[in-house]
Amino acid sequence: MKGTFNKFAKNKFSLFGPLLIIAVISAALFYYKEAKAPADNPDIIGAPANQNENQGSPQEKNEPNIKIYEPIADQEIGLPFSIKGEARVFESTFNYRLKDGEGKVLVENHAMSNAPDIGEFGSFSLIVFSYPQSNSQKGTLEVFWFSPQDGSELDKVIIPVNFAQVETISLKAFFGNSQKDPNSLNCSKAYPVERRIAKTDLVATAALEQLLTGPNTIETNEGFFTSINPGTKLNSIKIKSGVAYADFNQMLDLQVAGSCRVSAIRAQIESTLKQFSTVKSVVISIDGRTKDILQP
Repeated sequence: MKGTFNKFAKNKFSLFGPLLIIAVISAALFYYKEAKAPADNPDIIGAPANQNENQGSPQEKNEPNIKIYEPIADQEIGLPFSIKGEARVFESTFNYRLKDGEGKVLVENHAMSNAPDIGEFGSFSLIVFSYPQSNSQKGTLEVFWFSPQDGSELDKVIIPVNFAQVETISLKAFFGNSQKDPNSLNCSKAYPVERRIAKTDLVATAALEQLLTGPNTIETNEGFFTSINPGTKLNSIKIKSGVAYADFNQMLDLQVAGSCRVSAIRAQIESTLKQFSTVKSVVISIDGRTKDILQP
């Protein structure tokens, strides 16, 4: 009897033993696969079940470093027009370039995003107040940044645009020029650049605002520069009996020193205003003060 039982148990083990081993191995492989595989995307570890939930996150793989929200493709732009978006670029500095349909560059300049830290996105919103007349109805806006290593254009976004018909006027802003006066021998001499802007009755205000924006990239490449501090703002401008009274904020003469620099600042402001026949002389003030300002 005992021998019969042992023989039965031995046969039972030989039958169920392999089945038990197979079951254990199958369970182990199942749980290993479940733990190893991402929810939806086998290329992104820990990807959410709904990939749309992660769109717009700065950490998303292969996310563009420049995003443009305005203008959108084929939008009609006039004067002025806005550029809005986000950028994650070196020193938060990016460039924009507007071309006509023939590829001619109408305006090019740089701007900065307000990124909170290195490697993070920063939003930006800027207004382009001036660019030359386009010879075609269609054009393109390019937004990109320059590589600090080799100067190549990176992460370029190209947006097709249509030029709107707008009423415009042309006026001048006056700057120094290192090509026309390479040795800075004539500090009181300023040279004009022409700016096309939306039609306005406040031409003196518009001209000074164009002056305070400084030269754009194209003008800088032609040797133009400004001696006026960045951040300088126009408080007010009035013209009375041939005299233009221009009042600025305190940035106008902040840390300004040297007779040449002072002469250059005055020349830029005075020349910009004297382009108008109604202006014979100019009085410059800072927050209402006319004394002890722009001293050498």
